[in-house]
Amino acid sequence: MEVIPAIDLLGGNCVRLYQGDYDQSEIFGKDPVAMAKQWEEQGATRLHLVDLDGAKDGEPVNLPVIAKIAEALSIPVQVGGGLRDRSRVAQLLGLGVRSAILGTIAVENPDLVGELCNEFPGQIIVGIDARNGKVATKGWLETSEVEAVELAERMAKLGAAAIIYTDIYRDGTMEGPNLDALRELAQKITIPVIASGGVSSVTDLLSLLSLESIGVTGAIVGRAIYTGDVVLKEAIRAVGNGRWQDVPLDLGQSAIC
Repeated sequence: MEVIPAIDLLGGNCVRLYQGDYDQSEIFGKDPVAMAKQWEEQGATRLHLVDLDGAKDGEPVNLPVIAKIAEALSIPVQVGGGLRDRSRVAQLLGLGVRSAILGTIAVENPDLVGELCNEFPGQIIVGIDARNGKVATKGWLETSEVEAVELAERMAKLGAAAIIYTDIYRDGTMEGPNLDALRELAQKITIPVIASGGVSSVTDLLSLLSLESIGVTGAIVGRAIYTGDVVLKEAIRAVGNGRWQDVPLDLGQSAIC
């Protein structure tokens, strides 16, 4: 399983939110580029970046620092936040970012997601952020009536490279991932699922590893690596570090890393 460190950008700083609440943010660093290089040095094979300002404003805000991070690292970078039209996605990928993470438009304009998957094959990831099984949008500020599992199935059919599933009520809480929700979603689709939200220990990562055989091929770790509850290089050693994007998937088969 691939262990993916996360950097959330807000006001130029590296922060973590509690349950997606912008009013409950904590700064963990003021130099995102240095932070990104630190995670690479500890053995990360991929970096997860979220432009929180962009997610709230509806368009990317932190592109200059994202470009610096992508240039500074030799590992792939995946970025989400405020990507709601083709031009912004193309602009982001033009900076050297490996994958664009789409959230709100997956609900509001799924046809565009399909077009982007065709134009940028293998580079479009769909982020599904859920509250009680319903998909949240616009930086988690709104909750739709769309079921997370139904959206995942549709996005898989449209050609998404992977699904990042976040349980908002677990995000930033360090209470452990929602294994039941992840299991339900992974069993419904044939593309990789990346777990996000709640990881607080290597034990949590090992519990996620039990879902690898049904397609949960990666885990994003945020607050726990900043508090020291998870030491990234030790976590990588404990659960292995597969690279989901390097693994071909056959229809009807589960992802294996």
